[in-house]
Amino acid sequence: MGKRYFCDYCDRSFQDNLHNRKKHLNGVQHLRAKRVWYDLFRDAAAILQEEQSKKPCRKFLQTGQCDFGSNCRFSHMTEQDLEKLSAQVQGEQRSKELRQEGADVPPGTIEDWLEKRAKRLSAAQNNSTLPEKPAPFQYPPGWPAVQDLPPSLQAPPPGGWPLPPGLQWG
Repeated sequence: MGKRYFCDYCDRSFQDNLHNRKKHLNGVQHLRAKRVWYDLFRDAAAILQEEQSKKPCRKFLQTGQCDFGSNCRFSHMTEQDLEKLSAQVQGEQRSKELRQEGADVPPGTIEDWLEKRAKRLSAAQNNSTLPEKPAPFQYPPGWPAVQDLPPSLQAPPPGGWPLPPGLQWG
């Protein structure tokens, strides 16, 4: 049987040898699947620029479908889609400019957390003799109600989890 090569982009496997792998990696199906995967991570400005340079696809605008799909060289975005994308790009540019100017970052961002952590660590180094009181547990904003969470995400009971008698670790 031998080894098998699995391609994550194409979601298929085949016998692993130099000839088969080269043939697959240079194949049209693989190259398209790889491009589709990387297109998922492009920023909105690049997508907007590319879509504005394309002409609209007449068949897609008339019927809502195109035989070429994602391989079509024409744009499948409507005017409303382009306006939404443009607004998103402008919003991203404004937030980037605000960050460069040193404006306050909205609460709940990673920058805010890193700032608090740095202050806490510097305070702990300065006052290493004083025991630090742990902060009360809080769920992140936007999480569902506590009763809807799975047990693994619920807060531990006060005083910790009870240990069964006779439990030995390791």
